[in-house]
Amino acid sequence: MVSLIDVYHVVEAIFPLYAAMILAYASVKWWKLFTADQCSGINKFVARFSIPLLSFQVISSNNPYKMNLKLICADFLQKFLAFLVLAVIAKINSRGSLSWVITGLSLSTLPNTLILGIPLLRAMYGAEAAGFLAQIVVLQSLIWYNLLLLLFEINAARGVDATPPSTVSEELEAPEAASQKDEEEDEPNNSQGKKSKIALLLSTVGRKLISNPNTHGTLAGLVWACIHFRWGLQLPKIVDRSITVLSDGGLGMAMFSLGLFMASQTGILACGTRKALLAMAMRFVVGPVVMAGCSIAVGLRGRSFKVAIVQAALPQGIVPFVFAKEYHVHPDILSTGVLMGMLIATPIALAYYYLLALL
Repeated sequence: MVSLIDVYHVVEAIFPLYAAMILAYASVKWWKLFTADQCSGINKFVARFSIPLLSFQVISSNNPYKMNLKLICADFLQKFLAFLVLAVIAKINSRGSLSWVITGLSLSTLPNTLILGIPLLRAMYGAEAAGFLAQIVVLQSLIWYNLLLLLFEINAARGVDATPPSTVSEELEAPEAASQKDEEEDEPNNSQGKKSKIALLLSTVGRKLISNPNTHGTLAGLVWACIHFRWGLQLPKIVDRSITVLSDGGLGMAMFSLGLFMASQTGILACGTRKALLAMAMRFVVGPVVMAGCSIAVGLRGRSFKVAIVQAALPQGIVPFVFAKEYHVHPDILSTGVLMGMLIATPIALAYYYLLALL
């Protein structure tokens, strides 16, 4: 049973994040302390330093040899199905809708589990539930954030590789009459050109992904977790403290970056009311429903099943917003998702909790 003191602990965990966001908002909107370039630099610091070290800290502190496999499979299946559906929709609509795949995946399947989720689920289902949630965070940091980065890099590379309008115009003005023989000769050349473009795209994306600190942080965290929990080795204190100093401020700095972005927009709901409501529907309805189906499919039952549903109803994570801001892919929608989601997440999570108690 969730008591008032448990709700207070949740609020106690959330309030510092809002304090950072409000301070950042005031710094730009009213006090004019930061320029646009400085705001961009702060977001880059968060994306390149704080979040990779935070990912390392989260992954390395989880025991990879003691995982709830059914819960992990259900979470993976939920995100994978969402990705497939969004990819099919993008394929049907247009080439440029890859950015909507990224946004939809962030909104519907990547919850903000660290600050809000752990105290809330601990109050609902005990310390074991908090451990389950930590496992989902590890999978999210290790696989899905890196997949997001891959999609961001592909989207950025395709934007760079787009054919200039002037070229298209020149092609349309060219003579239409051409012999069948010339067309047949051009086909192998076109196929070879497409293969070369794909190879160049993959090479560019691969280099950028390998050089991204978040990739290094997640892989290093997994390797060290395997070493630590197998042989009991500890990081040297000087290394551990160096990581902790920067990673502890990761979420706070991410919320600070969110506040800076909001201050640069014309309204609090940067994407508009209609898109905001759609984002909330994806976060708090579509996500939990898909998760329920996936949990049943893999045979998840009892407390683990309830934890899976409630964690899927947590607000959207702040990390996808930081990436979206860095790559300029719908940060307005993701910022609204974080802001509104954190405001209404606790009553919605409690509603799911009491509903699941009836089962």
